[in-house]
Amino acid sequence: MPIDWIWGLIGGLLIGTGGAVYLLGNGRIMGASGIIGGLVDGSGWSTAAERIVFLIGVALLPFLLAPFFYAVTPHITDNHVVLIAAGLLVGVGTRIANGCTSGHGVCGMSRLSVRGFVATFCYILAGGIGVVVFRHILGVI
Repeated sequence: MPIDWIWGLIGGLLIGTGGAVYLLGNGRIMGASGIIGGLVDGSGWSTAAERIVFLIGVALLPFLLAPFFYAVTPHITDNHVVLIAAGLLVGVGTRIANGCTSGHGVCGMSRLSVRGFVATFCYILAGGIGVVVFRHILGVI
């Protein structure tokens, strides 16, 4: 039996720990889209230093951990148009939902936030529908 699921478990534990440290360290929710959005729209400039440090850590950590793990082959499409469209749709979706998976799914649900549960249900449902439509009906991924 393949044990690839263990990487998802480890990743989830790391994200959950990061969310707890961020909340306990400064009293704010670790939502990546909110952290980035506050820098982009200017609403988060009062906490720009911590936001930038957080984003640098998110970007650098995979490179720091890479020597300790074997290479993983992603199963992503080679169609660049699909990848760009997916990225844009994720960005639009996080703005519409007023948060992303780390904000709603990890931090919101762990705080028993009704909004977190509703948002998580909606994006999991939308992701499932997206896979059915784009992979099984249209065949583009």
